[in-house]
Amino acid sequence: MQIFEVIPLTEFPFMETREVHQGSTVSDILNETSKERVFLLVDHDTKKIWTFNGSHSSFKFQIYGGILAGMLRQQLRLFYRVYPLNMYSIDDQEFQEILEKPLGTGRAKPIEKNEFSKPTQDKYIRDVSIKSPKANKAIEYIDSFPKPDDLIRRYMVIGGTIYTDEEITEAFVKEEKTVINAVKLGRLNNGFTFFKDHNYSTRLVIKDRLIQGIELYIHKDDKSPPLESQIPVIYEEKFSKPGSFDVLIKAFRIPDKLPEGNKISTQDDSTNQS
Repeated sequence: MQIFEVIPLTEFPFMETREVHQGSTVSDILNETSKERVFLLVDHDTKKIWTFNGSHSSFKFQIYGGILAGMLRQQLRLFYRVYPLNMYSIDDQEFQEILEKPLGTGRAKPIEKNEFSKPTQDKYIRDVSIKSPKANKAIEYIDSFPKPDDLIRRYMVIGGTIYTDEEITEAFVKEEKTVINAVKLGRLNNGFTFFKDHNYSTRLVIKDRLIQGIELYIHKDDKSPPLESQIPVIYEEKFSKPGSFDVLIKAFRIPDKLPEGNKISTQDDSTNQS
């Protein structure tokens, strides 16, 4: 396994890589000291290039890592595929197996600044394309990633639609089981939106160079109430709403006696029969 660290530069192309040689296994590099760093791992056995973004790494570093991973794949003549290591929790078997892999040499070489060609305006105009992903597939892909520790997702934006998480009862015949599902709040209006009622941590999820969605997280200990909403949302009506099980069970109970106002006297019965 070869490991390359993403190194920022002050001048164009503003990034390059440096091969990491110290340490004997991957776990010597990917640990508590790498929270603010971004690495590219080249596994020559499986022909995979793994991108790893530290939990506190900057958005800029993560963008650089994606660009450099693509260049590293071209260098290896496209026989390798790029995968995000952050799609696994650190406790997952796949992640643990990678941490145990020994560091070694290989034919991958660092991406240096002189390998970048000067950008032209026409190139960027030609390459730019923005599409909206399909909501259901985007939610499924986003939810396949483990949630950040100690954080709670407050909102998720896919295309022009905003979602929030809602606890829904999935089964209650044998035992009550609840799940957290993304529930559509509504469509965002044209214009811009401020999310400023909390100190949000933002996670941007990308697949095949297409933004799948933006997640807004708050800390689980954040008890401050939301301020007046600054989000222009066109709300959509729900045809089914979660109710109370106590109310449902009570509705099926047979009362011990009828209320006094509902009783019919014997005298009234005989009068009616006549």
